[in-house]
Amino acid sequence: MITKRTGILRVLYATYYSLKGLRAAFLSEAAVRQEIFAILIMTPIAFFIDVTHVERILLVISLLIVLITELLNTAIEKLCDHVSTDIHLLIGRAKDIGSAAVFISLMMAGFTWISILW
Repeated sequence: MITKRTGILRVLYATYYSLKGLRAAFLSEAAVRQEIFAILIMTPIAFFIDVTHVERILLVISLLIVLITELLNTAIEKLCDHVSTDIHLLIGRAKDIGSAAVFISLMMAGFTWISILW
């Protein structure tokens, strides 16, 4: 039987695996690198422009939602590629739906930034 880690050790291992996943996504996916670059550029901009505290939070959160969505999409794609590299209707549909989620998150972030800065 596998014994599960508890307490602070569980948190440390969870953090380790999360960072490992982020690194893997960064190294294997151009979109993840582009979105992290955008976050690194646009987050400081959000702190230098004259907006309310809540608007600043919305600007930054909208960027992070794009990254979260991209990471989930990347996980779906990696799993699909592991299951089969052949062209398959349902795998193609799963990948397309993940891509649609990223697209919607990008639209939401764009709308948020334009609405607040306008």
